[in-house]
Amino acid sequence: MAAAPVFTWTGFYGGVNAGWGWRSDDEESVVLTPGPGTPGLAGTLVFPDNEDGGFTGGAQIGYNYQIGSFVVGLETDIQWADTGDDEEVLFTPGPGSSGVFVPGTFENNDTDWFGTVRARVGIALDRFLIYGTGGFAYTDENTGWVVGGGVEWALPVTLFGSSAVTFGVEGLWLSFEDDDNGDRTIGTFTPAGEAHLLRSRCLPMMTIRTSSSPAPS
Repeated sequence: MAAAPVFTWTGFYGGVNAGWGWRSDDEESVVLTPGPGTPGLAGTLVFPDNEDGGFTGGAQIGYNYQIGSFVVGLETDIQWADTGDDEEVLFTPGPGSSGVFVPGTFENNDTDWFGTVRARVGIALDRFLIYGTGGFAYTDENTGWVVGGGVEWALPVTLFGSSAVTFGVEGLWLSFEDDDNGDRTIGTFTPAGEAHLLRSRCLPMMTIRTSSSPAPS
């Protein structure tokens, strides 16, 4: 009688994933003071923490190597993220304020895709893999970092006639530094005037996703 083959996580893999993501903008308040052409313009622009959620999905490839119960690997992925929206802004008049200031529309031009290159380290419990992950994150405009973790389960050999299919759940936290300093019109002031906005922001992002991929055999 032939012995049952021993399952191993060692090998190359590829697959697809889908899930839900949240984008959180941490933007600094802007203090407006009277100046030439804008006497009476005094107050503060406040940007509430805009947490936009939406669908995420993409594909990944990688390689695992199992040493005893430990599994190490490298993975890269590319994701589409439908989490963008216009940003809210509130104006609070300050002492000496007169006239009417109407904030402009602040469009969220954040990219709708991102990618990562990550190391994975985990513990294998036969066909279950529990792991942590972290590394480099990027978009078309920014770079940052990513950390997270997940679990995977390799299907039994009797299902689909193969042992080379896994399902998993993974959570990632991404942070991008966006240097968005520059001059721009931020609203209209009556009787007349134009102001300029200087601000910087850090865009952390939390992504929860599920994935399905061929497992190494």
